[in-house]
Amino acid sequence: MIGPGGPLFSSGLLDLLRRARAAAILTGAGASAESGIPTFRDLDGGLWKDFDPMDLATPEAFTRNPRRVWEWYASRRRAALLAEPNAGHVTIARLEQKIAEVSVVTQNVDGLHQRAGSGRVIELHGSLLRARCARCRRGCPQW
Repeated sequence: MIGPGGPLFSSGLLDLLRRARAAAILTGAGASAESGIPTFRDLDGGLWKDFDPMDLATPEAFTRNPRRVWEWYASRRRAALLAEPNAGHVTIARLEQKIAEVSVVTQNVDGLHQRAGSGRVIELHGSLLRARCARCRRGCPQW
């Protein structure tokens, strides 16, 4: 757990956060794993354990088999929408109430930081919850 009282919150870190005017928080797959979102590289149940990324996560894979790629992302999107933000997401969102400027920089594509209440989230790898046309690059109103 990364919330207050967890191992990542020493008294020194809490003092530093109390005095901070700005903070950048970097998160990756571990932040959402506690919410049941599978990571890509975990030995037990990681997504790449059962799937080859070259078959699903490249433009070439989409060109070869758009239905398979679309269905795989649809299943990941369903999992993200069913998941709930965990204590780590909530703790990060609560920091925004204490610190004037907080930016969350995440590799996650599940939207859980936003659902927990974080307002300033930079999604390095985009979002499962948004799609755009590969031809015209415009956003698609539906998946």
